[in-house]
Amino acid sequence: MKRIALKVDVDTYRGTLSGVPALTELLQRYGAQGTFFFSLGPDHGGREKPLTSLSRYYDLSTRLYGRLLPAPNIGLRCAEILRQTSEAGFEVGIHAWDRANWEQKIQTAENPWVEAEMNKACAGFVDIFSESARAHGAAGWRMNRHALRLTQRLGFAYASDCRGNHPFIPIIDGEIVACPQLPTTLPTLDEIVALEPGNSPEQAADRILQLSSAIPGDHVFTLRAELEGMKFASTLERLLAEWKNRDYQLVALCDIYSTLDIDELPRHSVGFSEAPGRLGLRMSQGPVFLHD
Repeated sequence: MKRIALKVDVDTYRGTLSGVPALTELLQRYGAQGTFFFSLGPDHGGREKPLTSLSRYYDLSTRLYGRLLPAPNIGLRCAEILRQTSEAGFEVGIHAWDRANWEQKIQTAENPWVEAEMNKACAGFVDIFSESARAHGAAGWRMNRHALRLTQRLGFAYASDCRGNHPFIPIIDGEIVACPQLPTTLPTLDEIVALEPGNSPEQAADRILQLSSAIPGDHVFTLRAELEGMKFASTLERLLAEWKNRDYQLVALCDIYSTLDIDELPRHSVGFSEAPGRLGLRMSQGPVFLHD
């Protein structure tokens, strides 16, 4: 039976406050699981440059946080919502400490900055959930070599930091990182809308349904608390209903991970390229790494 793993990226304070509860209710109504990757520190959405097609959907307050308005600390203000999401049975993981700063700086960041950001996120997660995070899903699929190394060193069971086709063990500059990657395999709704001006979210959903059927194997679909939990909620509901009608299992990423034979996963190089409909370099699954 085909599985669609629902990866929920939570980027902002408002998305956490309003989008997450709406998403948990909707997913529960359709008997769907999912993995929520939380931003845990300050929301500096006002400092964001146009690296993502998502920022144009932000509310005014989010576009001013960290610029003209104080940046709210998501982990402190929304800790109860985060815990309720886990208590409702959803898998939870780390998206970032300061999501906007991560997306802006990670490509050229020095190692000490990367370590500080990831360590703050890990500590914040423990403060809220009283246990270490098992999954990492990088904000905007933006990473660098040292951040990828740290997914192994910080003890994550798996990560979903990149775009690609199927689970694999990542190789960067010839170095094996022993933390499996479960990449996003389908485009997002906002990417399809951005690619073809005039496209509606409903037309984007049609394309995602077509791809999820035409391409064999399990899929990872990334949705956003700020979009599918709010502005695109009705479109997401249609996707869930269609997938259920086709007898797809709607699962969390850990459900995919638990069925993998890690020793048999292929090794693939990773690279950095632009994703269609999204500005800026994103980490992507490259060719199989062949080592004599």
